Amino acid sequence: MGRTDYLDKLNDKQKEAAMYTEGPLLILAGAGSGKTSTMTCRIAYLIREMGVHPYNILAVTFTNKAAKEMRERVQRLIGEGVNMWILTFHSACLRILRRHAEVLGYGRDFAVYDPTDQKTVVKNICKELNIDTKKFSPSYFLGIISHCKEQRISAREYNGIYGTDYKEQMIGQVYDRYEKILKKNNAMDFDDLLLKTVELFEQDEEVLLRYQDRFQYIMVDEYQDTNMIQYAFVRLLADARDRDGNIRRNLCVVGDDDQCIYQWRGADIRNILEFEKDFPGAKTVKLEQNYRSTANILEAAHSVISHNRGRKDKKLWTDAEDGRKIVYYNADDEKDEAYFIASEINRVAGSDHADYRQFAVLYRTNAQSRTFEEALSRRDIPYRVLGGLRYYDRKEIKDMMSYMGLVQNRANDLALVRIINEPKRGVGGKTLQKLQALAQVRGTSLFDVLLDDDVIDSFSAKVSDNLKQLAGLIATYGIEKDNMKISDLYDGLLVNSGYMKALEDQHTVEAEGRLENLMEFKSVIVGYEKEDPNMSLAEFMERIALLADVDNHDSEENAVTLMTLHSAKGLEFPYVFMPGMEDGLFPGWRAFDREDGLEEERRLCYVGITRAKKRLWMTSARTRTIYGRTDYTRESVFLHELDSKLLEGDGIYEKKDRRTEGVFRDGASENVAMKPFDQLKYARAQTKQRAEAMAKANAESFSVGDRVAHSKFGEGTVLEVNGKVIRIEFADQVRKLALGIAPIKKL
Repeated sequence: MGRTDYLDKLNDKQKEAAMYTEGPLLILAGAGSGKTSTMTCRIAYLIREMGVHPYNILAVTFTNKAAKEMRERVQRLIGEGVNMWILTFHSACLRILRRHAEVLGYGRDFAVYDPTDQKTVVKNICKELNIDTKKFSPSYFLGIISHCKEQRISAREYNGIYGTDYKEQMIGQVYDRYEKILKKNNAMDFDDLLLKTVELFEQDEEVLLRYQDRFQYIMVDEYQDTNMIQYAFVRLLADARDRDGNIRRNLCVVGDDDQCIYQWRGADIRNILEFEKDFPGAKTVKLEQNYRSTANILEAAHSVISHNRGRKDKKLWTDAEDGRKIVYYNADDEKDEAYFIASEINRVAGSDHADYRQFAVLYRTNAQSRTFEEALSRRDIPYRVLGGLRYYDRKEIKDMMSYMGLVQNRANDLALVRIINEPKRGVGGKTLQKLQALAQVRGTSLFDVLLDDDVIDSFSAKVSDNLKQLAGLIATYGIEKDNMKISDLYDGLLVNSGYMKALEDQHTVEAEGRLENLMEFKSVIVGYEKEDPNMSLAEFMERIALLADVDNHDSEENAVTLMTLHSAKGLEFPYVFMPGMEDGLFPGWRAFDREDGLEEERRLCYVGITRAKKRLWMTSARTRTIYGRTDYTRESVFLHELDSKLLEGDGIYEKKDRRTEGVFRDGASENVAMKPFDQLKYARAQTKQRAEAMAKANAESFSVGDRVAHSKFGEGTVLEVNGKVIRIEFADQVRKLALGIAPIKKL
């Protein structure tokens, strides 16, 4: 490669950015505009043409993968080993702290606690302070502590600002104790690596000057994703003075405000929007030529993102052809939506001679993956789920399937072992081993051992009571399973096992996601009940087992990719499907409750659209069953922001008139559509109410001759009440039912 041949591969704007070396520089790099090539060529230009020593360059990014790719590209360009820091923020800070930790009162050999270590520390603190971890999990406290560190709020400051009620005082106590334990153990967590480095620079001017002098050229990738602490770290290093006393600020940041989709994780979009204000005299170069997508796809992306007020003025363009229009399909329901997408994948794969790996389905929430997994499985289309487990592989789904499987077959030891301590019942490994050994000696199932009071009473009172409650729950539902709708049985198990409450008490984002999946599993059950109202539990379990038994696909396999929109950032696919384009789903209903919520969701939509290289499909459903409830929906506001000239397929703009009238297809009201799935709360409340209503039924509530209604058998007349057994005559049969479990109510 000639001396500057590598620059010849850049377009004019990329070259301008690569060759601008002195003073602050903002490179606004739109999706698919070649930012990595620009950054690596800029580093090569500094070294090869400007004579800058690699030792004096710092390049920071967010992932080890991105750092590795950049390092390898630079090495190929300069043709020698790269003696420079191309690192993640955390890695760079760790290197600095290893050399200067004593300034902050730490030893250089300090430990770095990972999330597991952190949870252990907080768990011990909760035990020490008598905090019930079923109500407040370690993850709950760690989430707040992490947020405080990102905002530079110490434990003392937290107590001074927030310590006004019991919960805040408790959080303050845990935070304070957590910090003291880490310091005592000569340890830091991941947030500390950033925070302590900033504190080091602020407390020791000599150390700061040393690194300012070393890092004369600083580059930051994905600047739109930086938080408050990362901004402070960069700012301190960049505010260096040259030998004449002038502030050098040779800082180059690269990013795209339109792709800032991690504000919920602490990213501060103001860092990129106000760069010119923070660094007066900064030069801005816009990389707007896109090398990924067709013109129509870029026009679609712009027609949506241009509705955001908090953004830099820019517009992606391409020399590529216009390409096909964006296909919009308005399905009858989520099953029709999944069927359409699976059919289109099959059709296009055949007509375009495309591999399945070229297709991606990008959805807003993990819970949506289930219908696509089923539709693809039915057509023998291989798929893989990235950024998460396949729907039926998720822990919470497997747990509830085990509860149901145990009700269906009490000899299912595998299911019992899985759920015997889910939720926590105090059953440790030794207790379980004792039960299993006894079952083996007796030649019986593990569940049969649980029914032996003499055995169970040999354990502590707490464990004994918990195991008896579990055995009673499974035994009772086992008797009633053929008398109940599967959805009623599911509600009862989910609530009465304590599984739902245990997740609700954790107060974490992860727990909320699991609850969403559990409520979505209710939709699976309701769907099967609609297809076959008389389906038995055994038949349902068999149907699910056949779906769930499809092997996970290797990442190198020729398979369709299923993933969330957040996980898709940085990737690209020739063919992209964006389902669930409905208000309340995408954008999510929470977006309507926050001032800037809709803008961040719109940026996420922009990211999704710009993943597509050749073709893009968007779909919605007129009705959607989610969390066990079916509702009419309203098409996403983002669909109506798309330029109609870019669309083909269903007549979205024909329906716009009805939208402005506040009435939608099939007469769904605007109120229904605005927060259609405010429902996670509603669905959980309904599940609890149904379970509690069944539990309240007792012998005193019914008398011979009473007219009652049963959710599965309809209306009937009470013939006999005998203890906890009630005999009822329905239209075509007489049934004996268990009071407290049977879903009956008096008319």
